[in-house]
Amino acid sequence: MNMAEKRSIILFLSAAFVGVLVTGVLSHSEPTIVSREGWNARPPKYIEKMQNPVPFVVIHHSYIPAACYNLEDCKTAMQWMQDFHQNNRSWADIGYSFAVGSDGRAYEGRGWSRVGAHAPTYNTKSIGICIIGDWREELPPEKQLTTVQQLITKGIREGYIMNDYKLVGHKQVREGTECPGDRLFKEIKNWPNYCQDPSAPNNIKIVAEDTQIDDNRLKRKT
Repeated sequence: MNMAEKRSIILFLSAAFVGVLVTGVLSHSEPTIVSREGWNARPPKYIEKMQNPVPFVVIHHSYIPAACYNLEDCKTAMQWMQDFHQNNRSWADIGYSFAVGSDGRAYEGRGWSRVGAHAPTYNTKSIGICIIGDWREELPPEKQLTTVQQLITKGIREGYIMNDYKLVGHKQVREGTECPGDRLFKEIKNWPNYCQDPSAPNNIKIVAEDTQIDDNRLKRKT
């Protein structure tokens, strides 16, 4: 092996090493989160505090509104969902903890520490993340999925989500819905901590204590 070949190998290995470092940094990057004030949210009708860390993350899609690809359209989507949840369903607020747009931003809904209204019997023990759009046949953009994963990582790091949390799709915990859409659901099955059977005995114990609380909340249409 001559000197030129050795230099080429060294340069290749150096570039590969830098690539690994950069990838590691990107995978742990902070998600960009637009606050409630940032999308002009109305105040909630009332607030119910969450007990963190929670053992579940529930993934949703909005179906309607459609995917949004810039800040203004995503703000409009958030306002539409809040209007629908508060006015049509008489809930206290937008149902989700967070929503994520195809612009790669996360949008604060009820946030980390307030009980949501997105998955009965799981509301008090989960963070609900809505991936804005209809994902029955198409997969969301990569940056949208990356932001969801960054958001979960942030929740774990800051003590809002348990380290050994269970990831589920909405239709696994609520009958009669396609949410989060077949294509997206197929994707999240490959994600860390995906739970094939949230109704298994060990998992039922986690949510059993919350069933009555959620039933009462539903009676109040929250």
